[in-house]
Amino acid sequence: MSERGGALRMQFDQLMREVAKFGAVGGTGVIVNLAVFNLVRATTEVPVVRASLVANAVAIIFNYLGYRYFTYRDRDKSGRTRELSLFLLFSVVGMAIENGILYAATYGFDWDSPLQSNFFKFFGIGVATLFRFWSYRTWVFRALPSREAVHTAESFLERGPVDPHGVAPRP
Repeated sequence: MSERGGALRMQFDQLMREVAKFGAVGGTGVIVNLAVFNLVRATTEVPVVRASLVANAVAIIFNYLGYRYFTYRDRDKSGRTRELSLFLLFSVVGMAIENGILYAATYGFDWDSPLQSNFFKFFGIGVATLFRFWSYRTWVFRALPSREAVHTAESFLERGPVDPHGVAPRP
């Protein structure tokens, strides 16, 4: 296998591990989300979408802890305030996607039975998950630079200044 093919295979394997970890945390978060949603619906008179918002808030807290300390534990930890702010921002957008679908089904089409509510909540979670995966890995839990990139940058800095024509001065 060529060097480039091996590097692509390694990147693909790394992405698949990331997807699996994201899925494990997210799958557990879905269970938490649906359990809280159904518990609130069964024990209170809270309307469907509000019950979903409560469940989302609980799941967001659960998911942040899972993503930070399991899925993306090897990622940059230097800007926790920035990370948490972006996580909450993208989580709120995901919450709007998820609950927008539930709202449209409940109030737009009058599909309000427990089965229908759970179906559209689950469907909304799926659509929002695609957005969350992309945004969390791209903006929130950013990868540290690879060892190769650091080595290349260090060797570039060791060479010294370069004139405008790309020729390094002689020692």
